[in-house]
Amino acid sequence: MEDVVIAGAGPNGLMLACELALAGIRPLVLERLPEPTTENRANGLVGQVVRLLDRRGLHERLAGPIAPPVPGFVFGALRLDLTLVDRNSLTVLGVPQRRIAAMLEERATELGVEIRRGHELTALTQDTDAVTLDVTGPDGPYRLQTRYHVGADGGRSVTRKLAGIGFPGVTEDRTVSHSANVTVPAEFTDPASGGLRVPGHGVIPPFFHYRTGTGLFAYAPFPTGTLVTAMEWTDDEEAEDEPPMTLDDQRASIRRVLGFDLPLGEPEGDGPHLLRRLRGRNTRLAEKFREGRVLLVGDAAHVHSAIGGPGLNLGLQDAVALGWKLAATLHGWAPDGLLDTYESERRPVAERVVMHTQAQSALISPGGDVTALRELFGELLRLPSAVQHIADLMSGADVRYEPGTDHPLDGRWAPDLVLADGTRLAELTTTARPLLLDFTGSLGDERHGWRDRVDLVSGHTNGDADGDATALLIRPDGYVAWASSSARPDDTERKALHAALERWFGRPLDA
Repeated sequence: MEDVVIAGAGPNGLMLACELALAGIRPLVLERLPEPTTENRANGLVGQVVRLLDRRGLHERLAGPIAPPVPGFVFGALRLDLTLVDRNSLTVLGVPQRRIAAMLEERATELGVEIRRGHELTALTQDTDAVTLDVTGPDGPYRLQTRYHVGADGGRSVTRKLAGIGFPGVTEDRTVSHSANVTVPAEFTDPASGGLRVPGHGVIPPFFHYRTGTGLFAYAPFPTGTLVTAMEWTDDEEAEDEPPMTLDDQRASIRRVLGFDLPLGEPEGDGPHLLRRLRGRNTRLAEKFREGRVLLVGDAAHVHSAIGGPGLNLGLQDAVALGWKLAATLHGWAPDGLLDTYESERRPVAERVVMHTQAQSALISPGGDVTALRELFGELLRLPSAVQHIADLMSGADVRYEPGTDHPLDGRWAPDLVLADGTRLAELTTTARPLLLDFTGSLGDERHGWRDRVDLVSGHTNGDADGDATALLIRPDGYVAWASSSARPDDTERKALHAALERWFGRPLDA
């Protein structure tokens, strides 16, 4: 019997596989496609997930050292001036999704994960002890049994359907977008900003959603090739035999949105190059993220507009949030109800992503009333407090799981600490193990009963810690389970530390 079978070898399924392998569980990954897809569904990562990859040593594989947060971003085709905020955690990594998936597959393979391509899940049943899966592979059908099964198989998840989990929501079919990798003549680019000069519109900033009366335009000069997208509002229905999209379709769409014939050339390089037409938008949230021994991550649990790039930020963090809890359950030391906290913590995060993508979709819609709303919203975005709120929302920095104490860091993402010897927190978390950081030199004995599960690091910080923390208990997913700002924690704080250790990492060895 397998411990865990994961359906789906996209980024979310592969990230979960890596997390489980780091925790000593060897999952089996089933992927219905015989080869990795060449389709590029995303062009980068936005928000906390960039820092998460850094804390697993994976950012270095993709792009070297992590870059500082960006000075500006976009919300509903309105500019966010992030120079106005005190805390900017909106980091961006411009790497195509296919490269992210390839890197995660390489890492999973290094960790001993078995990935079976061309193997499709066709049936699923479960009882109190196991899940039975019927699978069709290149050599015919076969059956598997597993203690847990995870669906990371996308918005049309077979796992979700076979488990009988509803997927309520709405489908909006008034839009059609055309996206393509192209070349643009040099005379249309603005050297100062990196933006695009368009007669009648001025300079459209790079990576900016530009709204007109008829649609939305975006220009993104990635190192791997320039991407242009034009989204229109339409009453046309999708034809059953709609022909494949062409570069002429892209040119025509841009003409309708901008009122200008932007010269587009064929993309450079070997590809694969994006040439995609999408109709409508789906916004759906699974009725539950768990049904018995079956769980959902990523798009299998939630789909929403891609505006603002939140999809992989949400899905990859789902995977990391689930991985350590599922491993603890399989190892037998998980406290009662730990696996249930996967949904209780991640559903509210998904609901907020659904909320802000719907809000952004409203802000880019046509109509004079929306234009008036945008004017008011633009005034609000000159207020530092409003920009801070939205930047935290977009990055995921506003996430706070239920704290056990009133310390301001409890339940939040652990700050990017640097020890006095120059060691970054990211270098201490690559093993995905729970971590007690003790800068007081007094807590070593407190963690003794959990020494098989929780690592201890003592020392001093460089003085830049958020909240003047002197000690932190950090969960494998990067969130703080307990914190202190005392030079020497008193009995009350030590009791709270014991409670946090037991709440998240089970009973001590000598109990």
